[in-house]
Amino acid sequence: MPELPEVEVTRLSFASRIAGARVLAMHMGKPLRWPLGVPPALLVGQSVMGVRRRGKYLLLDMDRGILMLHLGMSGSLNFAPSQAEAGKHDHMDLVTTQGVLRLHDPRRFGAAVWSNSETDEPAAKLLGKLGMEPLTEGFELKLFQQGLKKRAAPIKQVLLAGDVVVGVGNIYASEALFMSGIRPTVKSNKLSAPRVAKLHAAIRQVLARAVEQGGSSLKDFVNAQGNTGYFQLEASVYGRASLPCRTCSTPIKQIVQGQRSTFFCPVCQKH
Repeated sequence: MPELPEVEVTRLSFASRIAGARVLAMHMGKPLRWPLGVPPALLVGQSVMGVRRRGKYLLLDMDRGILMLHLGMSGSLNFAPSQAEAGKHDHMDLVTTQGVLRLHDPRRFGAAVWSNSETDEPAAKLLGKLGMEPLTEGFELKLFQQGLKKRAAPIKQVLLAGDVVVGVGNIYASEALFMSGIRPTVKSNKLSAPRVAKLHAAIRQVLARAVEQGGSSLKDFVNAQGNTGYFQLEASVYGRASLPCRTCSTPIKQIVQGQRSTFFCPVCQKH
């Protein structure tokens, strides 16, 4: 699944190129996770003022509302001067004066949803309960500490939930916990203030590095220019079960938490 770094890398790969473009047509294919919610013709004639990100959602600010895009489990965007005829897995073409933005999603868990504003439905429902953005100044250590203290679940599960901090998906939660020396099974509310501070810094560092490296291309992720990411090549624990820890040489362990694989070093990461 594309996580926050992949979504941010996607945004950076086309945001400046589509900014200011006027919509000429909007074509929708097979139904996605959520419906567009308005006739596609509503977007025709509107201009793309800019592209933002909130969690794993890309927000295209238009003249009279917001087009929210989600990549789901296996989706990707491509922005090019023109596109070939849409294939069976191409489910949205936003045709503009500066190019065509296409959503490709084999599993159709992604979405293209219209909302009149962030305070109106469905944006209010989809975005309203998201946690702090980890790559902004709004990711305050004090608020992070307070959020973790309210949760008794294992720390990795709390990070994935997205209501304390948003976008720290499976890959990057495992990596941030390794960097901060915290076992993924430790209860969130049992972490001391110094350990929370280490985790806070690690989340920032891991996500920023992932964006710098173009995200992680474990299967088929590419950005809107068709480029793959390279962060997975330097992962410390994710996907490295039974391989030696890069720090202490102990074999990396793999467990399942909430139906997701978790990787950790039993020596470097303490209870």
